[in-house]
Amino acid sequence: MTTSHDVQVSVLGLGAMGSALATALVKAGHATTVWNRSPGRTSDLVAQGATAAGTAGDAVRASRLVIACLLDHASVHEVLDPLSGELGGRTLVNVTTTTPAQARELAAWAADAGVTYLDGGIMAIPPMIGQPGSSVLYSGSATAFDQYKPLLDLWGASTYFGADPGLASLYDLALLAGMYVMFAGFMHGAAMLAPEGVSAGEFAAMAAPWLTAMTGAFGEFATVIDGGDYTVDGQQSLDFSDLGDIVAASADQGIDTGAVAMVQQLIRRQIDAGHGQEGFARIIESIKQPS
Repeated sequence: MTTSHDVQVSVLGLGAMGSALATALVKAGHATTVWNRSPGRTSDLVAQGATAAGTAGDAVRASRLVIACLLDHASVHEVLDPLSGELGGRTLVNVTTTTPAQARELAAWAADAGVTYLDGGIMAIPPMIGQPGSSVLYSGSATAFDQYKPLLDLWGASTYFGADPGLASLYDLALLAGMYVMFAGFMHGAAMLAPEGVSAGEFAAMAAPWLTAMTGAFGEFATVIDGGDYTVDGQQSLDFSDLGDIVAASADQGIDTGAVAMVQQLIRRQIDAGHGQEGFARIIESIKQPS
């Protein structure tokens, strides 16, 4: 394992996230080379002590450890495909958001080029990097993760999910799915109240503690789902969970019902299949088996 200050590292991509990652490395004393397609974004980091590379190839040649934080999967190939020969023998940590299939494809591409590959999913926004609450999920090369963990921990708590390079991405996107559906639910509630003159801020003051308290149910749902028995006593039944009143009230307020209608559809599919007396957690079966 490396120590916290003896790694030369190159960062490709200086959007808001890439800049935050590079800043954390520079502040920790790493010799950091940075490259961005638009050179103007390197000036602040150079002022802090980073070295600007004129080309992506220059950045790759400068370090044994290369961090890619680019726009998307296609941009990773666009930047790195011409450099596959020079990347050989180096370690690539890709924290560009990709699907699991894309992460696995990049890992196979890296293996063909003789590159050690580690995929990362960042569970933070740029201002959180290096702060409490920031975490980054990794999968792929265990050797790379172990060797560079002190450096990776500069960005946030590092968690390794195993050799399958697609697992970090899968966890990342699964967590984001939960977040975005929750956000949509909050915005739906705010939209319901808006016609009555209630501000989103007023609603947020009530919604935040309520939703925080409700996350305590995750563990209970997980126990039921993992056990596979949706008839266990103490569960709220699907019949009782029917969201028809919420859908109707939303329509009466003149707003789109899509956010709650989606959940209602998952519930109704299980009720229509004869499972109305079973627990709400059973809607996962609707999700697992698309209609």
